[in-house]
Amino acid sequence: MKSSSLKNILHEKGIISGGPKVVAIGGGTGLSVLLRGLKKYTSNITAIVTVSDDGGGSGLLRNDMGILPPGDIRNCIVSLANTEPIMEQLMQYRFKEGSLKGQSFGNLFIAAMNDICGSFDAAIREVSSVLAVTGKVLPVTLENVVLYAELEDGTVIKGESQIPIKQQALNKKIRRVFLKPGNCKPLPVALKEIQDADVIILGPGSLYTSIIPNVLVKNIAKAINSSGALKIYVSNIMTQMGETIGYSLSEHIKAINDHGNKLLIDYAIANTGKIPQIFLDKYRTEDASPVVIDYDIIADMGIKVLAGNYVSIENGYLRHNFNELAAQIFKLLNEERLQKDKKRLLDYYLISSLLKKSKRN
Repeated sequence: MKSSSLKNILHEKGIISGGPKVVAIGGGTGLSVLLRGLKKYTSNITAIVTVSDDGGGSGLLRNDMGILPPGDIRNCIVSLANTEPIMEQLMQYRFKEGSLKGQSFGNLFIAAMNDICGSFDAAIREVSSVLAVTGKVLPVTLENVVLYAELEDGTVIKGESQIPIKQQALNKKIRRVFLKPGNCKPLPVALKEIQDADVIILGPGSLYTSIIPNVLVKNIAKAINSSGALKIYVSNIMTQMGETIGYSLSEHIKAINDHGNKLLIDYAIANTGKIPQIFLDKYRTEDASPVVIDYDIIADMGIKVLAGNYVSIENGYLRHNFNELAAQIFKLLNEERLQKDKKRLLDYYLISSLLKKSKRN
């Protein structure tokens, strides 16, 4: 019997509820790439997304209409959608002429639904329903937050889009980032999903502008630490101009811990695969390089490294291989949790079957 048929039968009988519960926290391109791999193994996915973006089309809508920035939310919805390819193209389509030039149709769609539904979170639920999304996409907060960065010389930069630009210009490391208002409240359902998760994933994505802003929201870091889930940090493949030039793997994690009151991360997934020379040369022009895995320091932090080849080239860009990432995450979850829990054996066998199928393909 095919694994997909078995899964459908078990669903109909009410024996399983869609697979392990996965919470992925972040923003930007990194989170949306990861989600494409996760949805192959479970339908219990919750993406918790930063809403501090103030640049590009999202920034324009935020300023003009007073709504939360929809761009990262849109990308996550598209990644988790189970719909026709033309709908994905439509959601990601950017106008090429006129006053809407550069704006995404998906952003406008979310903005319109926000008006119709009366709230941003209700709009996201309706858009997700229309596009048959696997799981949930949640903004980390519904408050109109602004991200600031303080550099090592005391300079304060206002606005997510300005942080990498001014950091490069001043060539000073980021000491910390913070949100205003500083006591912004999380979406209550986000806290519940974190508490109930089997695995919580931070990253990949821009360290200071996509990942850390989430743990700055009140009670998010506390909820992560109090959850019984496995906690995984997915490292970027390369350091990032304007944020993390020269950072090792442990320095990425230390920055998260410093901002999140020491998150109890169990595992770090990091790349040891070969990066094509053309990309190394390209990143070198930005002073960027592969993230160095400093194993001894990571071990002293009580974190285990899951190293592997996670390199993928998509449309001329260096990306994570979302299939390999997802396989590693669910293999770990199977070994560490599901096979040790007699009540979760059906999930264990289902994931095992899907992992075998993925390996054959």
